[in-house]
Amino acid sequence: MKRKSILLVLCIGMILTSCESKISLNSPDVKNEKNQKNTTMENPDKGYNLPIDEDKKKEAVNDCEEIMGIIRDIYSEYSGIQEADQNTAEQMMNRMKEIIKQNGNPVIGSDHYSVMDNYQKMEQFLKSAEQEEKGSVILYEADTDGGITRKEYSYDGKEMSVMSAKMIWSEDTEPVLTYISLSKIKEWAYTENGNFCYELCVPKPPEVTEIVDGSCIIRVKPLSEECREYSKKYVSTFGYQGNNLLCSNWNAEDMQGLDYNGLYEYFYQMKYGEKFTAEKEVVGIPAEEFENVIMTYLPVTKEELKEWAVYDEQSNMFIWERLGCGNYSPTHFGLSLPEVTEVKNNEDGTIVLTIHAVCDSVVCNDIVITHELTMKIQDDGTIQYVGNRILDNGIDNIPRYQYRLGNLQN
Repeated sequence: MKRKSILLVLCIGMILTSCESKISLNSPDVKNEKNQKNTTMENPDKGYNLPIDEDKKKEAVNDCEEIMGIIRDIYSEYSGIQEADQNTAEQMMNRMKEIIKQNGNPVIGSDHYSVMDNYQKMEQFLKSAEQEEKGSVILYEADTDGGITRKEYSYDGKEMSVMSAKMIWSEDTEPVLTYISLSKIKEWAYTENGNFCYELCVPKPPEVTEIVDGSCIIRVKPLSEECREYSKKYVSTFGYQGNNLLCSNWNAEDMQGLDYNGLYEYFYQMKYGEKFTAEKEVVGIPAEEFENVIMTYLPVTKEELKEWAVYDEQSNMFIWERLGCGNYSPTHFGLSLPEVTEVKNNEDGTIVLTIHAVCDSVVCNDIVITHELTMKIQDDGTIQYVGNRILDNGIDNIPRYQYRLGNLQN
């Protein structure tokens, strides 16, 4: 999953760098060969930026170049278009996946709900490693920028490591290696839910001044097509930050605690297919527009919205503030990805989604909480959300929700 999107780092001082597939070109793992050699000589026993055998390095680079060669035509077809359109970028990525998977190795996309093709090889490697059997496996990731990431996981009977190589396209459509690195994996597990969770060895203060997060979760065993569709269509927009639709207990008889002013922008995106934008930091949403958006997805009345949301009667507007450092304290839980694991259709026409909050930032937990979101498909095809229930007292294990506007907190 690497949903990350909904994953936003909003305050200085808390930089959450994800694992290999989300490493930026300025991160410690993205270095040219000269700098990398210097680092490995200085830190030979710290578990990161380790020396790479020249034959293994050559093999990795050759593999990447070969893969780039067979997807070149696809990239050329989409070149320039995918940069401006996320849907187009995903189409390109999925077409690349279809080509890459033919070599028999596991391959996954960089989007949050991507299916790992040939996952059986990865699963077998992990299950063998659980039995302390030596082995290795190569995982390819097709990225929305048209490039690829090659990760070779190796287990020597005691320790696991990963060699990662990233290759992108130059302006004249030639493959360019942006980094290659070798790191030990400090801890790892293959969970009952089919997720490969691990933590890389990474630099720590005072060696670095920013937090480097080596945590990573990769879904190996695919969700059902139905669960993926519901995840992407009905819950991915919200996530767990900036609104409390999925991280609070509520139902049709008790909706007072929802953060309607925070929810507006997410429902707006669902309704109009684009993100809500505002030029000013503080914006008033005309009441009719605000009510029309919210009431499309929640069974509330205009009168209830005026009572429960932050509403200015004089201007007949609902207040809206952009999510930022002034009204949001970043948490690891807030960066979690909602993953639908079960869909249940009730006789009364409601649909209950069992959802796991999957967090690959620092805590590396594929079930931070489990909750049940109840919704109903209207006659016109629109969705109304009618309740959310966090199971097993999970609400006690997550940060208290911070309302978008301070005067809503209690």
